Amino acid sequence: MASENQTGVTSFFLQGLSEDSELQPLLFGLFLTLYFVTVLGNLLIILAISSDSHLHTPMYFFLSNLSFTDICFGTTTVPKMLVNIQTQSKSISYTGCLTQVCFVLMFAGVENFLLAAMAYDRYVAICHPLRYTVIMNSYLCGLLILLSLFISLVDALLHSLMVLHLSFCADLEIPHFFCELAQVIKLACSNTLINDILVYLITSILDSVPLLGIIFSYIKIVSSILRMPSAGGMYKAFSTCGSHLSVVFLFYGTAFGVYISSAVTHSSKNLAVASVMYTVVPPMMNPFIYSLRNRDMQGALQKLFWRTSSFS
Repeated sequence: MASENQTGVTSFFLQGLSEDSELQPLLFGLFLTLYFVTVLGNLLIILAISSDSHLHTPMYFFLSNLSFTDICFGTTTVPKMLVNIQTQSKSISYTGCLTQVCFVLMFAGVENFLLAAMAYDRYVAICHPLRYTVIMNSYLCGLLILLSLFISLVDALLHSLMVLHLSFCADLEIPHFFCELAQVIKLACSNTLINDILVYLITSILDSVPLLGIIFSYIKIVSSILRMPSAGGMYKAFSTCGSHLSVVFLFYGTAFGVYISSAVTHSSKNLAVASVMYTVVPPMMNPFIYSLRNRDMQGALQKLFWRTSSFS
């Protein structure tokens, strides 16, 4: 890496998942399909919830926001990757890279907090059913969404603004298919101590607090379910949590998988491939998890398809 800084950096270069020219058409087709399924699946969830008055409840309100976040999360990274493959270009502008860093952090943070809000909703529904409508009112639901967005936006802007103070060297290649914050910081020639501290400190807090909230909620839920007198009531209570638990395990499982991969491997390519598991796969799988495991959602989707076919 050159020792002389370039203060007028105009672009970075994304190495992508593979430099093999023969694999590029396959990667383009694969990620175009994944992105199409992600957008279509989550859009159907949003339309089904908005068109069915029976689903105008806090649980489905959070789910529709989760689906919207998943669409935005996928849109932040995949389209630029598809454009680069199609044009056989690896470049991304300096402004575009920082914008991508900001939006990736923001939408990942919002999804993190939404999963915690959904766990709290299930906790209130099962542990305090008689007070559910009082506690989970529209004001609290809206406040939780705004709070999630605000905290995630402040976190994303803070990291992005701190990157602006860094100077970069001649080697501006990012071994990834999108501008990941840690990879961008590694390219800096200036002192990155403050950036590294902020990454580890804030990420640890913002990741651990929602996760601890989810764990606490489910400890209370399991404890309450085990005290139920009938097996039918226990099954019904568990079934209402099944979809959310599946999404939680998928989101945190893939994220921890990438973290473990980064700790045990020094290959940037392997890390980039592993990152697909938490940036692309969860947004695509969430609609399937909720539609396949939820009878109310299946009914709403059937009504939506019926209305669409009748109009056509």
